[in-house]
Amino acid sequence: MKNPTHAVNFAAPRSFAASFVADCKETFFPDDPFQKLKHEKPLPKLKKTIQYFIPLFEWLPNYNLRLFRYDLLAGLTITTLAIPQGISYAKLANIPPIYGLYSSFVPPFVYAIFGSSKYLAVGTVAACSLLLAETIGEKASPKDNPTLYIHLIFTATFFTGIFQTALGFLRLGILVDFLSHSTITGFMGGTAIIICLQQLKGVFGVKHFTTKTDVVSVLRALFLHRDEWRWQSAVVGLIFLVFLQFTRYVRQKRPKLFWVSAIAPMIVVVVGCLFAFFANAEKHGIAIVGDLKKGLNPLSIQYLNFDPQYLPVTVRAGIITGLIALVEGIAIGRSFAIMKNEQTDGNKEMIAFGFMNIIGSFTSCYLTTGPFSKTAVNFNAGCRTAMSNVVMGFCMMLTLLFLAPVFGYTPLVALSAIIMSAMLGLIDYNEMIHLFKVDKFDFVICMTAFLGVSFISMDVGLILSVGLALLRALLYVARPASCKLGKIPNSDLYRDTEQYPSSSPIQGILVLQLGSPIYFANTTYIRERVLRYIQEEQGVSDSKTDVVEHLLLDLSGVSSIDMTGIEAFVELRRILVSKGIQLKIVNPRIEVLEKMTLAKFTDVIGKESFYLSIEDAVQSCRFSLLSNKTKTKESSNDIQTVV
Repeated sequence: MKNPTHAVNFAAPRSFAASFVADCKETFFPDDPFQKLKHEKPLPKLKKTIQYFIPLFEWLPNYNLRLFRYDLLAGLTITTLAIPQGISYAKLANIPPIYGLYSSFVPPFVYAIFGSSKYLAVGTVAACSLLLAETIGEKASPKDNPTLYIHLIFTATFFTGIFQTALGFLRLGILVDFLSHSTITGFMGGTAIIICLQQLKGVFGVKHFTTKTDVVSVLRALFLHRDEWRWQSAVVGLIFLVFLQFTRYVRQKRPKLFWVSAIAPMIVVVVGCLFAFFANAEKHGIAIVGDLKKGLNPLSIQYLNFDPQYLPVTVRAGIITGLIALVEGIAIGRSFAIMKNEQTDGNKEMIAFGFMNIIGSFTSCYLTTGPFSKTAVNFNAGCRTAMSNVVMGFCMMLTLLFLAPVFGYTPLVALSAIIMSAMLGLIDYNEMIHLFKVDKFDFVICMTAFLGVSFISMDVGLILSVGLALLRALLYVARPASCKLGKIPNSDLYRDTEQYPSSSPIQGILVLQLGSPIYFANTTYIRERVLRYIQEEQGVSDSKTDVVEHLLLDLSGVSSIDMTGIEAFVELRRILVSKGIQLKIVNPRIEVLEKMTLAKFTDVIGKESFYLSIEDAVQSCRFSLLSNKTKTKESSNDIQTVV
């Protein structure tokens, strides 16, 4: 047989340093942002580098009045949502409501400078607010020691910013990928349930309540204090909730009327303030927010608490909430960018979120990210750039300077209704049903997060779900996919015989494809699975013509291999030789071939046993089979002649 036109390239293996750098670059720098700047002159190169790190300088020079008209309208619209949400979510975090307004003033300016998304609107989020309250509340009570509590909130926000910034600069966004879509769906659904149940405290006007977040504890506390229920508060809360849900229904039926649901929370706050002021709501058992002082954010850098006694809880709260905030913010920003066929840089977003929270922790703000509701309103309002966040920041500044005391009359039941209405939209029943239909394991991961958050705690539910997802990934590694290949009629293609029943096996040749890295965790399984394939192939027929004489292993899908994997191949070859079967390797990738070369495995089986394609290997094996048959026939004829 003629040698194949193309052969495997047995180049000298790269040095450890070269291969290590290449692996790190692919892992952490898969998209080299400075690749296109190599041939630029120094001045343009410096300019584009600055634009990369500070996106404001990229879009601001081309900004004009026509774009500003859209951003002005969008900024005013999201301000009407930011005020009630800021007060509501601050209440959820068990901190004074004014800090919710502070958190919508400074961070939007920071994001406008460093953020890469045109559509993301900055603000506080319910899940992280509640998680902060639950985690920090373990060490400091917001009622017994409110000063220490708010200082620890600022400290946790600082650590969130440090964590997010580090991920961005080190390009470690790969960590965010460990929170799968299934985990996030279940986590957000479970969080929505417990947040809604916690708001029953405000709806019924209950004063004494539990600090725990699980469903059982919340319901027990609610019914234990039935004597504190106020029917007046419940009626007002129900009216507000029905109104808010009606506006959401209008938005779903008429998408162009998105502004109806966008301004609905502000309408609830304004109406609630007027009602509380003129009807003396407090005398009827309807509590209000209370005093909101005028003035801009005071500095809080001096309040950051690094006492070793509280450091573990603030670091834990900062990392967990920071990771959740990153996933939510980046996913939301990308989702709306895709609608306009645009892209956002995940690493830039991490840096922007990190700077937001670091600077925010210095200026009396707590954790901020890109909430879905506010971003959706910003997008639908027609924003064109991050200038809409600047407009919102200026509007919040005016609110803090002149209007803050007015919102002190806001009934707590109105805030509860706003939170409940927002949370009901986070329970994605359709997605859960879809997961159940498509992938049962994904559904289990989703429900683990959902039930864990609902009945245990937020961080435990999240950890259980992530752990289950990692277990699934480990199962994929420990039990990698493999398949038997057959030839598609009238072609040179070889495909999975189970997927393509029309593909035909090759007499005397078994072609197997391995489709994952080969590590110590799966080598035993791979070896046994290959031997089982051979046993199954030879068990199909008792005819000697069906005996496997050549085993071809297609390694094109094997990205890497360790020493245990190579030892498993050596042992497999030893077993095959004892069975009279020859081992051939097809299309090993560079990392795999280098390891095999350094381990002398290529010398053990011979470089002639490596092939670039399955067709080349099959043709070589057929030639070998034909030669063996010819020799056998000639030997038989010689024996007959002698006889």
